[in-house]
Amino acid sequence: MTQPYAPEPDDSEPHPPGHPDPHPDPRDPDARRLGAVLHTAFFLLLGGALARFLLRHPGEPRTPWVIALSLTLAALHVLGPVLGDGRPRHPRPSRRRLGLLGRLAAVLAVWMVLVVLAPSFAWCAVPLFYTGLRTLPARAALVLVAVLTVFVVAAQLRLAAGFDPNLLLAPPAVAALATAVFLHSERQAARQRALIDDLVRTRRELAASERRAGTLAERQRLSMEIHDTLAQGLSSQRMLLQAADRVWRSDPGKARAHVRSAASVAEHNLTEARRFVHDLAPADLAGGGSLPAALRALAERESDETLTVRVHVDGPTDALPDRVRSALLRIAQGALANVREHADATGAALTLTVLDDEARLDVGDDGRGFPPAAPPPGGTRGHGLPAMRARLRRLGGTLTVESAPGEGTVVTAAVPLAPPAPLDTPENP
Repeated sequence: MTQPYAPEPDDSEPHPPGHPDPHPDPRDPDARRLGAVLHTAFFLLLGGALARFLLRHPGEPRTPWVIALSLTLAALHVLGPVLGDGRPRHPRPSRRRLGLLGRLAAVLAVWMVLVVLAPSFAWCAVPLFYTGLRTLPARAALVLVAVLTVFVVAAQLRLAAGFDPNLLLAPPAVAALATAVFLHSERQAARQRALIDDLVRTRRELAASERRAGTLAERQRLSMEIHDTLAQGLSSQRMLLQAADRVWRSDPGKARAHVRSAASVAEHNLTEARRFVHDLAPADLAGGGSLPAALRALAERESDETLTVRVHVDGPTDALPDRVRSALLRIAQGALANVREHADATGAALTLTVLDDEARLDVGDDGRGFPPAAPPPGGTRGHGLPAMRARLRRLGGTLTVESAPGEGTVVTAAVPLAPPAPLDTPENP
């Protein structure tokens, strides 16, 4: 069984921090500009050294060799370091490295022969230092710079008429300065690349965290929507059908009434489910419906022979924001579901009060109540009161529960409203 083809790893992996990248990204505009400047300097120095040699040694036997080697060095530099800069187009990093080393070795060999023939070509060493530092790893490049510097010093001292301290000190100083500047710039570039990588990674992590937080918030919102509508409706249907089953033989008319009520609840739940698919807005508020009308429709659905629900509205409700209307309607649905399931009440009242700075909904019943120190019925399982509080927290509102054994329960949801903008009135003279 043959193994699947796996390309060789690219040599563009991140290099260790604090070490210059031996193969900088050719898309880096600073690297391209610096490379262009140093390549231009190399050809200027090569041309200047050749012109100086021709002026001083026009008819010597070595002159044709110097000219030929100069042209060869220029061609090798064009075909090698200049056109060879950048990353390979095919995933063969080993061949690329061998090619770079071969071109560099050819350039250095021709240049060293030229320096032996004419020491003035030694000034081309500075651009070659740069080429070696770019091509080789840091330690190997430093060794190469040291070897080339020693070679330049030896070549110039060999042909010098007498001992010249400048020939001994100037090349190492120039090599040290060029190498220090290059390594410093490369380390700065490496730090900047590392910082950019950290910033990109941090942005990705923040985006992932925001997506996770948004997903959790959406799950919580959907769970509350389903609890306050579909789950409550299914619970009402179950209770109505159970009641119909109990009285089916003794009172068929009442049983049919329970079944019709269950069918009405099921129809409303179907509308709610379709609304979830559309935009998750309460069905009673679809199409710009008013909150009082939605509360009255809810009270009519929840009222039957055993429970009567009344609605009272005080204050203007047209300016209520959509989020406030939706939250108050969902809270009314959840509170009435608790009344029907736990309170054993015969009457309940929905009171909506809208003030300038607050909208308040009171849901009271005449049921059995519960001790204030005990957990409220329906508040410790499922969602119930915790879901109501979570809705109100999103709007900056509060939920309070007042109850006592035998005295019923009142659930109050208060949502702050933005105060109206003050009217501009002229000041009294």
